[in-house]
Amino acid sequence: MASVPLRTDTTTDDTLAIGRLGAVLGLRDEPGPVALGPRGPYLVTSVVDTRRVLTDSDAFLFPVDVTRRATTGEHAMITRLRPDQVARGLATFEHELCRAVVAWAADDAADAMRVLREPVARSTTDAVLGPLEPADRDRVADLVLAWIDALAPVIAAARPPRRWSGTRRAERAARVDLERALADLRVDAPTVSAVELAAGVQVPIAAGAWLLVLLAENPAAAAEAARRGLATETAWETLRLRPPTWVTARMTAREVALEHGTVPAHAVVLVSPLLLGRGPDLLPTGSADPSLFDPARWDGADVRPGAWLPFGAGHHACPGRSLGLAQLTALARWGLDRQVVLTQPARIDQTRGIFPSPALLRCGALPSSPEE
Repeated sequence: MASVPLRTDTTTDDTLAIGRLGAVLGLRDEPGPVALGPRGPYLVTSVVDTRRVLTDSDAFLFPVDVTRRATTGEHAMITRLRPDQVARGLATFEHELCRAVVAWAADDAADAMRVLREPVARSTTDAVLGPLEPADRDRVADLVLAWIDALAPVIAAARPPRRWSGTRRAERAARVDLERALADLRVDAPTVSAVELAAGVQVPIAAGAWLLVLLAENPAAAAEAARRGLATETAWETLRLRPPTWVTARMTAREVALEHGTVPAHAVVLVSPLLLGRGPDLLPTGSADPSLFDPARWDGADVRPGAWLPFGAGHHACPGRSLGLAQLTALARWGLDRQVVLTQPARIDQTRGIFPSPALLRCGALPSSPEE
Protein backbone atom coordinates (compact mmCIF):
# COMPACT_ATOMS: atom_id res chain seq x y z
CA MET A 1 0.00 0.00 0.00
CA ALA A 2 1.40 3.41 -0.93
CA SER A 3 2.19 5.95 1.76
CA VAL A 4 -0.72 8.26 2.54
CA PRO A 5 -0.09 12.04 2.38
CA LEU A 6 -1.00 13.99 5.49
CA ARG A 7 -3.79 16.52 5.19
CA THR A 8 -4.19 19.05 7.97
CA ASP A 9 -7.93 18.70 8.33
CA THR A 10 -10.86 16.53 7.37
CA THR A 11 -14.59 16.37 7.93
CA THR A 12 -15.96 15.01 11.22
CA ASP A 13 -17.91 12.45 9.16
CA ASP A 14 -15.76 9.31 9.52
CA THR A 15 -16.99 7.91 6.21
CA LEU A 16 -15.38 10.89 4.44
CA ALA A 17 -12.14 10.99 6.46
CA ILE A 18 -8.96 11.60 4.46
CA GLY A 19 -5.20 11.44 5.02
CA ARG A 20 -3.77 9.14 7.67
CA LEU A 21 -7.02 9.14 9.61
CA GLY A 22 -8.96 7.96 6.57
CA ALA A 23 -6.33 5.31 5.80
CA VAL A 24 -6.48 3.90 9.33
CA LEU A 25 -10.28 3.92 9.54
CA GLY A 26 -10.44 2.18 6.17
CA LEU A 27 -8.56 -0.79 7.65
CA ARG A 28 -10.85 -1.48 10.60
CA ASP A 29 -11.91 -4.87 9.17
CA GLU A 30 -8.43 -5.95 8.05
CA PRO A 31 -6.47 -8.47 10.15
CA GLY A 32 -3.27 -6.76 11.19
CA PRO A 33 -0.44 -6.05 11.05
CA VAL A 34 -1.08 -4.08 7.85
CA ALA A 35 1.83 -2.37 6.07
CA LEU A 36 0.94 1.24 5.22
CA GLY A 37 3.92 1.53 2.88
CA PRO A 38 6.63 -0.63 1.27
CA ARG A 39 8.70 -0.55 4.49
CA GLY A 40 5.92 0.20 6.93
CA PRO A 41 4.80 1.58 9.23
CA TYR A 42 2.69 -1.38 10.29
CA LEU A 43 -0.78 -0.90 11.76
CA VAL A 44 -2.13 -3.45 14.24
CA THR A 45 -5.90 -3.74 14.24
CA SER A 46 -6.82 -6.13 17.07
CA VAL A 47 -7.06 -5.61 20.82
CA VAL A 48 -4.74 -8.57 21.43
CA ASP A 49 -1.98 -7.17 19.21
CA THR A 50 -2.48 -3.62 20.49
CA ARG A 51 -2.09 -4.71 24.10
CA ARG A 52 1.00 -6.72 23.17
CA VAL A 53 2.60 -3.74 21.42
CA LEU A 54 1.90 -1.42 24.35
CA THR A 55 2.92 -3.77 27.16
CA ASP A 56 5.84 -5.79 25.76
CA SER A 57 8.54 -3.18 26.30
CA ASP A 58 11.34 -5.63 25.43
CA ALA A 59 10.04 -6.21 21.90
CA PHE A 60 8.43 -2.81 21.26
CA LEU A 61 10.48 0.26 22.12
CA PHE A 62 9.18 3.76 22.91
CA PRO A 63 10.99 5.69 20.14
CA VAL A 64 10.50 9.43 20.80
CA ASP A 65 9.26 11.75 23.51
CA VAL A 66 6.74 14.59 23.28
CA THR A 67 9.32 16.77 21.49
CA ARG A 68 9.97 14.16 18.75
CA ARG A 69 13.48 13.59 20.09
CA ALA A 70 14.77 10.11 20.86
CA THR A 71 13.51 9.24 24.31
CA THR A 72 16.02 9.22 27.15
CA GLY A 73 13.76 7.51 29.65
CA GLU A 74 11.99 10.50 31.24
CA HIS A 75 8.57 8.96 30.66
CA ALA A 76 9.50 5.89 32.71
CA MET A 77 10.26 8.20 35.68
CA ILE A 78 6.75 9.71 35.70
CA THR A 79 4.49 8.08 38.27
CA ARG A 80 0.72 7.82 38.27
CA LEU A 81 -1.02 10.67 40.09
CA ARG A 82 -2.22 9.89 43.60
CA PRO A 83 -5.90 10.33 44.58
CA ASP A 84 -5.09 13.48 46.58
CA GLN A 85 -3.34 14.99 43.55
CA VAL A 86 -6.34 14.18 41.34
CA ALA A 87 -8.72 15.74 43.87
CA ARG A 88 -6.63 18.91 44.06
CA GLY A 89 -6.39 19.18 40.29
CA LEU A 90 -10.11 18.58 39.84
CA ALA A 91 -11.01 21.31 42.34
CA THR A 92 -8.78 23.74 40.45
CA PHE A 93 -10.29 22.72 37.12
CA GLU A 94 -13.85 23.32 38.30
CA HIS A 95 -12.91 26.71 39.76
CA GLU A 96 -10.98 27.82 36.67
CA LEU A 97 -13.69 26.57 34.31
CA CYS A 98 -16.19 28.92 35.98
CA ARG A 99 -13.80 31.80 35.28
CA ALA A 100 -13.06 30.79 31.71
CA VAL A 101 -16.63 30.39 30.47
CA VAL A 102 -17.48 34.06 30.97
CA ALA A 103 -17.06 34.39 27.18
CA TRP A 104 -20.12 32.20 26.82
CA ALA A 105 -22.16 33.90 29.53
CA ALA A 106 -23.26 36.69 27.19
CA ASP A 107 -24.18 34.21 24.46
CA ASP A 108 -20.99 34.99 22.54
CA ALA A 109 -19.23 32.39 20.39
CA ALA A 110 -15.84 31.21 21.62
CA ASP A 111 -13.44 28.49 20.55
CA ALA A 112 -13.46 25.62 23.04
CA MET A 113 -9.76 24.91 22.43
CA ARG A 114 -8.99 28.44 23.60
CA VAL A 115 -11.45 28.51 26.50
CA LEU A 116 -10.13 25.28 28.03
CA ARG A 117 -6.42 26.17 27.92
CA GLU A 118 -6.08 27.85 31.29
CA PRO A 119 -8.46 25.58 33.25
CA VAL A 120 -6.62 22.47 32.08
CA ALA A 121 -3.12 23.93 32.43
CA ARG A 122 -3.71 25.29 35.94
CA SER A 123 -5.50 22.12 37.02
CA THR A 124 -2.70 19.87 35.81
CA THR A 125 -0.01 22.11 37.31
CA ASP A 126 -1.76 22.06 40.69
CA ALA A 127 -2.14 18.28 40.55
CA VAL A 128 1.46 17.56 39.57
CA LEU A 129 3.30 20.24 41.58
CA GLY A 130 0.85 21.60 44.13
CA PRO A 131 -0.18 22.91 46.38
CA LEU A 132 1.34 26.10 44.98
CA GLU A 133 0.69 29.77 45.47
CA PRO A 134 -1.75 30.86 42.74
CA ALA A 135 0.80 33.23 41.19
CA ASP A 136 3.43 30.47 40.97
CA ARG A 137 0.91 27.99 39.62
CA ASP A 138 -0.33 30.40 36.97
CA ARG A 139 3.21 31.32 35.89
CA VAL A 140 4.14 27.67 35.41
CA ALA A 141 0.85 26.95 33.62
CA ASP A 142 1.47 29.84 31.23
CA LEU A 143 4.98 28.54 30.49
CA VAL A 144 3.60 25.04 29.86
CA LEU A 145 1.14 26.49 27.35
CA ALA A 146 3.93 28.50 25.72
CA TRP A 147 6.01 25.34 25.32
CA ILE A 148 3.02 23.46 23.89
CA ASP A 149 2.50 26.28 21.39
CA ALA A 150 6.18 26.13 20.41
CA LEU A 151 5.92 22.35 20.08
CA ALA A 152 2.99 22.58 17.66
CA PRO A 153 5.07 23.11 14.47
CA VAL A 154 7.56 20.47 15.66
CA ILE A 155 4.81 17.87 16.01
CA ALA A 156 3.05 18.95 12.81
CA ALA A 157 6.15 18.79 10.61
CA ALA A 158 6.32 15.90 8.13
CA ARG A 159 9.85 15.23 9.42
CA PRO A 160 11.37 16.22 12.78
CA PRO A 161 12.92 19.70 12.37
CA ARG A 162 16.70 19.94 12.34
CA ARG A 163 18.45 20.75 15.59
CA TRP A 164 19.36 24.35 14.68
CA SER A 165 16.23 25.25 12.71
CA GLY A 166 14.22 28.25 13.85
CA THR A 167 11.36 25.95 14.82
CA ARG A 168 13.58 23.80 17.02
CA ARG A 169 15.32 26.81 18.60
CA ALA A 170 11.97 28.38 19.53
CA GLU A 171 10.80 25.10 21.05
CA ARG A 172 14.04 24.69 22.98
CA ALA A 173 13.86 28.25 24.36
CA ALA A 174 10.28 27.71 25.58
CA ARG A 175 11.26 24.42 27.21
CA VAL A 176 14.26 25.98 28.96
CA ASP A 177 12.08 28.82 30.30
CA LEU A 178 9.71 26.23 31.79
CA GLU A 179 12.50 24.13 33.27
CA ARG A 180 14.10 27.21 34.87
CA ALA A 181 10.79 28.18 36.45
CA LEU A 182 10.44 24.66 37.83
CA ALA A 183 13.99 24.75 39.18
CA ASP A 184 13.24 28.09 40.87
CA LEU A 185 10.37 26.36 42.68
CA ARG A 186 12.75 23.61 43.84
CA VAL A 187 10.94 20.99 41.76
CA ASP A 188 12.82 17.70 41.60
CA ALA A 189 13.84 16.67 38.07
CA PRO A 190 12.56 19.76 36.19
CA THR A 191 13.04 18.08 32.80
CA VAL A 192 10.83 15.15 33.79
CA SER A 193 8.20 17.44 35.31
CA ALA A 194 8.14 19.61 32.18
CA VAL A 195 7.40 16.59 29.99
CA GLU A 196 4.74 15.39 32.43
CA LEU A 197 3.04 18.79 32.43
CA ALA A 198 3.08 19.19 28.65
CA ALA A 199 1.69 15.71 28.06
CA GLY A 200 -0.94 16.25 30.74
CA VAL A 201 -2.19 19.53 29.28
CA GLN A 202 -2.39 19.30 25.50
CA VAL A 203 -4.44 16.08 25.36
CA PRO A 204 -7.19 17.06 27.87
CA ILE A 205 -7.70 20.40 26.10
CA ALA A 206 -8.43 18.59 22.84
CA ALA A 207 -10.58 15.95 24.56
CA GLY A 208 -12.65 18.63 26.28
CA ALA A 209 -13.16 20.53 23.04
CA TRP A 210 -14.28 17.34 21.34
CA LEU A 211 -16.77 16.62 24.12
CA LEU A 212 -18.45 19.99 23.66
CA VAL A 213 -18.42 19.66 19.87
CA LEU A 214 -20.02 16.21 20.08
CA LEU A 215 -22.74 17.53 22.39
CA ALA A 216 -23.45 20.30 19.91
CA GLU A 217 -23.45 17.95 16.91
CA ASN A 218 -25.75 15.45 18.63
CA PRO A 219 -28.46 17.38 20.51
CA ALA A 220 -30.81 14.39 20.89
CA ALA A 221 -28.09 12.20 22.42
CA ALA A 222 -26.99 15.13 24.60
CA ALA A 223 -30.54 15.68 25.85
CA GLU A 224 -30.88 11.98 26.71
CA ALA A 225 -27.54 11.99 28.53
CA ALA A 226 -28.56 15.12 30.45
CA ARG A 227 -31.92 13.61 31.41
CA ARG A 228 -30.23 10.46 32.73
CA GLY A 229 -27.24 12.20 34.33
CA LEU A 230 -24.66 10.40 32.18
CA ALA A 231 -21.64 12.66 32.64
CA THR A 232 -19.09 9.87 33.08
CA GLU A 233 -20.59 7.95 30.17
CA THR A 234 -20.37 11.09 28.02
CA ALA A 235 -16.67 11.38 28.85
CA TRP A 236 -16.01 7.76 27.87
CA GLU A 237 -18.02 8.05 24.65
CA THR A 238 -15.96 11.11 23.71
CA LEU A 239 -12.75 9.17 24.29
CA ARG A 240 -14.10 6.34 22.14
CA LEU A 241 -15.03 8.46 19.13
CA ARG A 242 -12.40 11.20 19.38
CA PRO A 243 -9.36 10.13 21.43
CA PRO A 244 -6.91 13.03 20.87
CA THR A 245 -3.99 10.60 20.87
CA TRP A 246 -5.69 8.58 18.16
CA VAL A 247 -2.55 6.79 17.02
CA THR A 248 0.74 6.09 18.76
CA ALA A 249 3.94 4.38 17.69
CA ARG A 250 6.47 1.85 18.89
CA MET A 251 9.58 0.41 17.20
CA THR A 252 10.39 -3.28 17.09
CA ALA A 253 13.64 -4.32 18.78
CA ARG A 254 13.62 -7.57 16.80
CA GLU A 255 11.37 -9.50 14.44
CA VAL A 256 8.07 -10.05 16.25
CA ALA A 257 5.28 -12.53 15.52
CA LEU A 258 1.81 -11.11 16.16
CA GLU A 259 -1.66 -12.63 15.98
CA HIS A 260 -2.00 -12.53 12.19
CA GLY A 261 1.49 -11.84 10.90
CA THR A 262 5.10 -10.92 11.56
CA VAL A 263 6.71 -7.49 11.81
CA PRO A 264 10.41 -7.14 10.92
CA ALA A 265 13.04 -5.78 13.27
CA HIS A 266 13.48 -2.00 13.55
CA ALA A 267 10.04 -1.31 12.08
CA VAL A 268 7.56 1.32 13.24
CA VAL A 269 4.34 -0.19 14.57
CA LEU A 270 1.19 1.91 14.99
CA VAL A 271 -1.70 1.29 17.36
CA SER A 272 -4.95 3.26 17.21
CA PRO A 273 -7.44 3.56 20.08
CA LEU A 274 -9.75 5.36 17.65
CA LEU A 275 -9.77 2.34 15.32
CA LEU A 276 -10.35 -0.12 18.17
CA GLY A 277 -13.22 2.00 19.50
CA ARG A 278 -15.11 1.42 16.25
CA GLY A 279 -15.10 -2.35 16.78
CA PRO A 280 -18.53 -3.71 17.78
CA ASP A 281 -16.91 -6.43 19.90
CA LEU A 282 -15.76 -3.78 22.41
CA LEU A 283 -19.22 -2.21 22.72
CA PRO A 284 -22.16 -3.26 24.90
CA THR A 285 -24.45 -5.88 23.43
CA GLY A 286 -27.22 -4.35 21.36
CA SER A 287 -25.84 -0.80 21.58
CA ALA A 288 -26.12 1.78 18.83
CA ASP A 289 -24.07 1.88 15.63
CA PRO A 290 -20.36 2.29 16.56
CA SER A 291 -20.14 5.42 14.39
CA LEU A 292 -22.81 7.20 16.46
CA PHE A 293 -22.27 9.36 19.55
CA ASP A 294 -24.40 7.65 22.19
CA PRO A 295 -23.32 8.04 25.84
CA ALA A 296 -26.34 5.98 26.91
CA ARG A 297 -24.69 2.86 25.48
CA TRP A 298 -22.51 2.74 28.61
CA ASP A 299 -25.39 3.07 31.11
CA GLY A 300 -25.62 -0.32 32.81
CA ALA A 301 -23.45 -1.81 30.08
CA ASP A 302 -22.34 -5.45 30.09
CA VAL A 303 -18.78 -4.39 29.16
CA ARG A 304 -16.60 -1.78 30.79
CA PRO A 305 -15.67 1.35 28.83
CA GLY A 306 -12.03 1.84 27.97
CA ALA A 307 -11.29 -1.53 26.37
CA TRP A 308 -10.04 0.40 23.32
CA LEU A 309 -7.17 1.71 25.50
CA PRO A 310 -7.55 5.50 25.08
CA PHE A 311 -4.93 6.02 27.82
CA GLY A 312 -2.57 3.36 26.52
CA ALA A 313 -1.31 0.41 28.56
CA GLY A 314 1.87 -0.90 30.11
CA HIS A 315 4.82 1.15 31.38
CA HIS A 316 4.02 4.05 29.06
CA ALA A 317 0.31 4.31 29.88
CA CYS A 318 -0.84 7.85 30.58
CA PRO A 319 0.12 8.61 34.22
CA GLY A 320 -2.51 11.37 34.37
CA ARG A 321 -5.43 9.26 33.18
CA SER A 322 -7.38 9.59 36.44
CA LEU A 323 -7.11 13.38 36.35
CA GLY A 324 -7.88 13.52 32.64
CA LEU A 325 -11.05 11.47 33.07
CA ALA A 326 -12.06 13.55 36.10
CA GLN A 327 -11.59 16.80 34.14
CA LEU A 328 -13.57 15.44 31.20
CA THR A 329 -16.39 14.22 33.45
CA ALA A 330 -16.60 17.59 35.19
CA LEU A 331 -16.77 19.31 31.82
CA ALA A 332 -19.49 16.87 30.73
CA ARG A 333 -21.56 17.77 33.80
CA TRP A 334 -21.17 21.44 32.91
CA GLY A 335 -21.96 20.90 29.22
CA LEU A 336 -24.98 18.66 29.80
CA ASP A 337 -26.52 21.39 31.92
CA ARG A 338 -26.37 23.83 28.99
CA GLN A 339 -27.42 24.19 25.40
CA VAL A 340 -24.25 23.83 23.34
CA VAL A 341 -24.45 25.06 19.74
CA LEU A 342 -21.82 25.10 17.00
CA THR A 343 -21.66 28.40 15.14
CA GLN A 344 -19.91 26.75 12.19
CA PRO A 345 -19.03 23.14 11.32
CA ALA A 346 -16.01 21.70 13.09
CA ARG A 347 -13.37 19.81 11.17
CA ILE A 348 -10.75 17.33 12.32
CA ASP A 349 -7.24 18.78 12.39
CA GLN A 350 -4.67 15.96 12.20
CA THR A 351 -1.51 17.99 12.70
CA ARG A 352 -1.19 17.22 16.44
CA GLY A 353 -3.19 14.14 17.26
CA ILE A 354 -6.74 15.09 16.35
CA PHE A 355 -8.54 18.19 17.56
CA PRO A 356 -11.57 20.17 16.35
CA SER A 357 -10.74 23.24 14.28
CA PRO A 358 -12.57 25.46 14.63
CA ALA A 359 -14.55 24.56 17.75
CA LEU A 360 -16.62 27.75 17.80
CA LEU A 361 -19.50 27.28 20.22
CA ARG A 362 -22.26 29.11 21.98
CA CYS A 363 -23.19 27.71 25.37
CA GLY A 364 -26.37 28.99 26.99
CA ALA A 365 -29.06 27.91 29.41
CA LEU A 366 -31.16 24.91 28.48
CA PRO A 367 -34.68 25.81 27.36
CA SER A 368 -37.18 25.16 30.14
CA SER A 369 -39.65 23.51 27.77
CA PRO A 370 -39.55 21.93 24.29
CA GLU A 371 -41.32 24.97 22.87
CA GLU A 372 -38.55 27.37 23.85
